[in-house]
Amino acid sequence: MKTALVIMAAGIGSRFGGGIKQLEPVGPCGEIIMDYSIHDAIEAGFNKIVFIIRKDIEADFREVIGDRIEKVCKDQGVEVAYAFQSLQDIPGTVPEGRTKPWGTGQAVLVAKDVVDCPFAVINADDYYGKEAFVKLHGFLCQEGEANAYCMAGFILKNTLSENGGVTRGVCKVDGNGFLTDVEETSNIVKTTDGAAVGDVAIDPESYVSMNMWGLRPEFMQTLEEGFQAFFRDTVPGNPLKAEYLLPIYIGQLLREGKVSVQVLETKDKWFGVTYREDKPAVVASFQKLIADGVYSAPLFR
Repeated sequence: MKTALVIMAAGIGSRFGGGIKQLEPVGPCGEIIMDYSIHDAIEAGFNKIVFIIRKDIEADFREVIGDRIEKVCKDQGVEVAYAFQSLQDIPGTVPEGRTKPWGTGQAVLVAKDVVDCPFAVINADDYYGKEAFVKLHGFLCQEGEANAYCMAGFILKNTLSENGGVTRGVCKVDGNGFLTDVEETSNIVKTTDGAAVGDVAIDPESYVSMNMWGLRPEFMQTLEEGFQAFFRDTVPGNPLKAEYLLPIYIGQLLREGKVSVQVLETKDKWFGVTYREDKPAVVASFQKLIADGVYSAPLFR
């Protein structure tokens, strides 16, 4: 069965302190985090890779990963496609002074012309582990309703940075393992007791979304309709900063009873390069995974 992995790699990475954080080498042979995600996805059975990037980073992207991954994928019978996120790709006029990207919802939407099969969505700069890819692929290969989706449910304590606050979609899950709501929560910090936002403690065992979703191709039409409504109803009130965020929109669809989202629990530990100070820990984590036999070095032989 055809299944695609859609990788959101168009982020500016302002918190990373300069440079393109998605292209930072973290493996012993120059591998970047995306290499490991692509490796795990192909191993799980995904047979199409879609990169969402910006035109201004295309040359660097192809040099660091794109051309190399295309060769790896060709050797394994896996298709590769690109989609480009642009500030101008909107159902209206760009507000004067707007420089901020439109968010993860728009990022996924720009891939509508290259995604025609069940697909998973991930961030380029997050390491998810093998378990989540296997579970999402298994879900997507099952026959299901066009509005039946899934999400990798990470445990909050496994997704925190030692170097500052992170944004996570904190989830509410019913007794049958289905998502009922997701609240985008900013500046969650690690504490001695678990996690908190300011002075408010958050259950460290909570499920959180790491923007790893399993979706059907019909979702693209729904996403486009939502983007049009976002531009009509939200942008006029906050023209310079309003963002069309994937978890927020899916949460809206849940509250309206239009979709179902099964939460697939994963115990794997997240790591990523939100901050430049995160990189040494990420490098050490991959070194340990290689030492434990989880990955080889070089990753692709």
